Amino acid sequence: METIKVKLSSGKEISIDENAVAILNKYARTMLTLEELARELNLASWEEAYELINSVPSWILWTPLEIYKRS
Repeated sequence: METIKVKLSSGKEISIDENAVAILNKYARTMLTLEELARELNLASWEEAYELINSVPSWILWTPLEIYKRS
């Protein structure tokens, strides 16, 4: 599958690769906070994490990594 790239208002570009999908899956399925999400994705703050969550298509958050790898 082609790598999805999300550009944040800060100018930072985030590649949604397998590692990012695994972290986003963890965020969607657990009580991971935006601060923890930002730390795991090496973002500057929870605001960037919030913007990323709003920019990423929601199906990515809920698609299991194994299925994402196959597509």
